[in-house]
Amino acid sequence: MTAQRFIQVGTGGWGRYWSRTVIPHLLELGIAEPVAAVDVNPANLANAREGYGIAEERCYTDARRAFEEQPADFAIVVVPPAHHEAIIDLALAAGCHVLCEKPVADTMAGSARILLKVTRAERKMAITMSHRFDQDKQTLERLVRSGAYGPINYIVGRLALNNRRFGDWGDFRHRIADPLLIEAAVHQFGIIRGLAGANARSVYANGWNPEWGEYAGDSTALAVIEMENGVRASYEGSKTNASTISPWEEEYWRVECRDGTLELDRRRLRLLRGGAKDVPAVEELPLDDGSAWLNPLLAERFVRWLDGGPAPETRIEDSIHDTALTMAAIESAHTGRVVDVPAFTQDHLDAAADELGIRA
Repeated sequence: MTAQRFIQVGTGGWGRYWSRTVIPHLLELGIAEPVAAVDVNPANLANAREGYGIAEERCYTDARRAFEEQPADFAIVVVPPAHHEAIIDLALAAGCHVLCEKPVADTMAGSARILLKVTRAERKMAITMSHRFDQDKQTLERLVRSGAYGPINYIVGRLALNNRRFGDWGDFRHRIADPLLIEAAVHQFGIIRGLAGANARSVYANGWNPEWGEYAGDSTALAVIEMENGVRASYEGSKTNASTISPWEEEYWRVECRDGTLELDRRRLRLLRGGAKDVPAVEELPLDDGSAWLNPLLAERFVRWLDGGPAPETRIEDSIHDTALTMAAIESAHTGRVVDVPAFTQDHLDAAADELGIRA
């Protein structure tokens, strides 16, 4: 396999993790080659230099210059969602494929435009919906989708932490609208889609910020989702709890199937069964083996896709449904109404096509 050349845009914040963990995984495999690193804060470029050894002269504070001066096969976009579209525009203009952090963009309008632009440019794009692709969640998804426990009745998920003080969850998340839904629930909604094996039909969400939460937007939300195959799900999310009971990468999940309850709690997977008057029989289940999970796994799959491998499950044509569910939940939280997710999605795609002048 020929190493695919890339430009990393965003090396501070979460970009530090990419620089020091994800990209070194790609380099170790010999499937990718860095040609430039970009960050508006020059101090953050130290993460790229120290993480994967990119030369000083290939470090930029201007993304446009980087794309103009350094030919690349793909871009890695690790900037806040509000800036995704501008960077993706530069990448597409340079003929690059795109690997982007979630969600597609910070609005459904922007997400729809990006999907159509990528399609028009005939480029490949994937979103790093990382938490669905962690070891424990992938094991749970495989077991549920195997059918060994019968059809699903409903799904319960929870992410709940004490990140109530300003800066506990990265400064920008404390300043934006709807931080819990757009920056956290997008991951859990992706997990729900994976477990159910279907896209969402409808969502009703209620979001708020308690008086002790140092956030400009809603830091807490409850949601009820119905999938297109009839599976229901409930979601609890909070960044302002008094205690962290279901932290990142250790979320709580329970899938109620006809022939068993599968429960995942802090990476401990159990199967529960029993009659009305029985003490439930509990069986501990092992997690699947794998050489990589989370972002390293998704980045590897993306790069192999560029070289002719199978399309990853997180390609934008699929991941747009994670973003759509997230944005529909935000719409519901703001309006107090149930949102029809497919109609919501199609309306935005139609509007984006009209805006871009590419309506069929």
